[in-house]
Amino acid sequence: MVAQAGVRNVVLVHGGFVDGSGWQGVYDILKRDGYRVSVVQNPTRSLAGDVVAVRQVIDAQDGPVVLVGHSYGGAVISEAGLHTNAAALVYVAAFAPDKGESVSTLIADPPPGTPVPPILPPEGGFLRLDRDQFAASFAGDLPADQAAFLADSQVPWGVEALSGTVAEPAWRVKPSWYLVATDDRMIPPAAQRAMAEHRADRPERRAWHLAQATVEPTEDVAALLERAAHDVGRRRRRAAAPRGAEPARPRPQPPHRRGGLTTPP
Repeated sequence: MVAQAGVRNVVLVHGGFVDGSGWQGVYDILKRDGYRVSVVQNPTRSLAGDVVAVRQVIDAQDGPVVLVGHSYGGAVISEAGLHTNAAALVYVAAFAPDKGESVSTLIADPPPGTPVPPILPPEGGFLRLDRDQFAASFAGDLPADQAAFLADSQVPWGVEALSGTVAEPAWRVKPSWYLVATDDRMIPPAAQRAMAEHRADRPERRAWHLAQATVEPTEDVAALLERAAHDVGRRRRRAAAPRGAEPARPRPQPPHRRGGLTTPP
């Protein structure tokens, strides 16, 4: 099985306005390839609460973890990723705040001409997207009935979650990867590229914001996660090898689903 070549535990963290079910396509591919996959149902009420939810799931794993965040979930893994069992971070069209930053600070001053997400005024401390504009901003590459379902089943996003600041970003001390969604109307691709600048690998995929839920992008997301799991597993084996020991023969790389990725594996 592919998972035998590297870290076998993957923890998936969703973003705002949706729940963990958006990861099902990626989940199915990773399970088929031998990974142990957990999907966090983070409440998205506050950053601190979501970090606790993620760390509880990491605690339940039997070894090192590849920690994956979509959208706001990137802020969550940036803080939760300091867990000792978080071996690597993968950002999928996600926020990657630096020390002292929050989602609120990252979206505070959008460049002129940038699409503005149709976020309605807060009610009771929570935000929603305008249902009628949901597909056009969040999931324009999904079938219309699926996008309508997501619009009607939105998870309210807590204002405290947006304003929660990252104390010590895990991506500064742990290997990380980033997938840029080039058709994203929620997080501008230019902003994604800026946040992806220092990642080990930063492929681009023509996809809207919910890249992991569309068929071909789903395959590319899964391929990137497998690549990260394989690479970090290899790094850990090298670090654990005694000094002077003969280097082990390289293990086969996991299969690459090239799909629409614009950078080579």
